[in-house]
Amino acid sequence: MRSMTFAAALAAVTLAGCGLNGTDRDKDDAQPAAQTAEAAPAAEPDFAALEHQDIADPEARPQMQLQVVLDQQGFGPGVIDGKEGLSTANALKGLQEANGLDVTGTLDDATRQVLARWDSVPATQVIRIPESWGEIAYMKTPGEPADQAKLDRLEYQTLDEKLAERFHTTVAVLQALNPGGRPAGAAAPAAAASASPTPSPTSTAPAGTASDAPPKTIFAAGQQVRVPNVGLDAPAASDGSDRGWSKSLAALGVTADQPKVARIVVDKSEGWLKGYDADDKLVALFTVTTGSSHDPLPLGDWKILGTSRNPPFHYNPDLFWDAEASDEKATIPPGPNGPVGVAWIDLSKEHYGIHGTAEPQSIGRAQSHGCVRLTNWDVARLAQMVDTRTAVKFQA
Repeated sequence: MRSMTFAAALAAVTLAGCGLNGTDRDKDDAQPAAQTAEAAPAAEPDFAALEHQDIADPEARPQMQLQVVLDQQGFGPGVIDGKEGLSTANALKGLQEANGLDVTGTLDDATRQVLARWDSVPATQVIRIPESWGEIAYMKTPGEPADQAKLDRLEYQTLDEKLAERFHTTVAVLQALNPGGRPAGAAAPAAAASASPTPSPTSTAPAGTASDAPPKTIFAAGQQVRVPNVGLDAPAASDGSDRGWSKSLAALGVTADQPKVARIVVDKSEGWLKGYDADDKLVALFTVTTGSSHDPLPLGDWKILGTSRNPPFHYNPDLFWDAEASDEKATIPPGPNGPVGVAWIDLSKEHYGIHGTAEPQSIGRAQSHGCVRLTNWDVARLAQMVDTRTAVKFQA
């Protein structure tokens, strides 16, 4: 989804621990979620309040409908793309375990009977991109940590990227859902097209950082588009009193109402993270990336020391085996395109944690640098499920 910047490279190569050394974290879980960003970004529009157009989808999209239902039930299928794969199979296993079924990861008859209660849930919806998205200054992420450190935030690089992450998918999937630039099933260009949707502006980065403008976008503010049917119940952002976290949740289509988990288990071989409540019932499952041959997942039992929402990244080249000799320590600003995404769950194993990513399509595929990596929307959910009393187990 994103270009291969330094932030993306951290998610794709093997490094010596995640190294979020020194990052602030919330130690008192009874207090509101503290943010490390200096100022709250502008409020995020509430898609649930926008007009949803009744344009019939010409395709049934059964696999996408399954992914949408699993996502809505807390068993994350990763990127919603309408394809079978590891993340969807893992999510299906989560649904099966939670309902006392044989855990196969396949659609057997018993699983189909459970899923039948959500047959009426559509795979897609048609929404209008908020006009305010045309006023955002999107900017290409600099490739060097020293240049990234000069910025205030590492936000989305394009409107397309922002739209894809909001609906837990990729730009390529959005293109397929909107052939010719209009929602699949629309007989004529959507009404917004005649109103000349506002192109997304670019911004000029500080000297020596990002001189290249963001890539040309496919979608525009004011345009009607077909999207996966997820996150439309997420509330609008608050007035900023939580220093940006509600804005992040709204941008990811995630609600603040998440189940609490007493323990989480991460399985290296199967690539999933499970969350169990106080009654030891499975309430969440997400596909994750865990370690590599160079930096293996630290197996064993760990504690959560705290959670940082919208964290900066304290880059220390001494922790990375492939750092350039000329690299210096730098504080990378927060944002969804930062090296650890929108949240960092700090573990008692030094330099290790559970965090988000700037490359959601890489989850379950690319290696990590020892830490546990999720999509930004999944780690945003998880960050609200855990606290310092949650037990953590990493197993092979």
